[in-house]
Amino acid sequence: MKYFAKLGAMLFLLASLIPIVRPQRAHAQVPPTAAPNILLLVHQEFKFESGSAREKLDSQIAQACNQLDVPNQWIDLESITGAPERISFDPFDSFADMDEAYAAWPRIFASHPEIGGLQEELRSMETKERTLIAVRRNDISYQPSSIDLSKARFMRVLEVRLLPGREAEFAEAFRTLRNAYAKIKADTPWVVYQVNVGAPSPTFLALVPLRTLKQNDDLLAWRPLLREAEGEVAAKRMDDIAKEAYASSESNLYAIRPDLSHVFKDFAEGDPQFWTPRPTAAAPQNGKVPAPTPAH
Repeated sequence: MKYFAKLGAMLFLLASLIPIVRPQRAHAQVPPTAAPNILLLVHQEFKFESGSAREKLDSQIAQACNQLDVPNQWIDLESITGAPERISFDPFDSFADMDEAYAAWPRIFASHPEIGGLQEELRSMETKERTLIAVRRNDISYQPSSIDLSKARFMRVLEVRLLPGREAEFAEAFRTLRNAYAKIKADTPWVVYQVNVGAPSPTFLALVPLRTLKQNDDLLAWRPLLREAEGEVAAKRMDDIAKEAYASSESNLYAIRPDLSHVFKDFAEGDPQFWTPRPTAAAPQNGKVPAPTPAH
């Protein structure tokens, strides 16, 4: 929801390139908690002093949308490492779903203008925003079909920007890594997305959903085993690709905030105690959204 004011231009550019064909949601063949086919990430940074007021607004928006029939869901990620920022992690089955959401939100704002007021107040606290649309790459992911986002509590995000024309080498390196994970029978899946819109150079995102921070210990312990499984020649090839093809790379850790997220009922049923926390005093009652609360 946070990005639809400017999403229209992106969708217009994509309309002539992407066929808008999909089954209805009721007939979807993938679990609602699976890693999505299309991922929209909105990176947001806010004024330092706006923390509590911003969280209150985000919570009010999420609680209001939980009581309405809104067309899409989002998972709020709060940075633990890197720059202090929030990411809205927005899953879609297809670009057609994104198109439908873009068409639906103006009607929601018209019938519930108080939500628009909350959103505008939130945007007044924002200092920086960056939006990416990315497409899932199963061929260079590790066991992506086993991912259950409803069970995740943290998310590791590796963002790799490549030099132009080096996408094939990146894919080669991640296939080697995937095969090494399979050889050691690692039990932590990860999924790779290729950015379709929103980055100045070829960009890939590798996402590792985590149930606990303790899983990072496993990732560290597997390093020498992975190196051995890759083999000396393949390992050197991966090092060379990183040196020659990567323009930059950054890995950061985020915590999932269910109180600031809006997920569909069938998603929340994967772990209802986590995704449906008790409403705060500011929660809307009887379907009525509270008036915007001034930021202090």
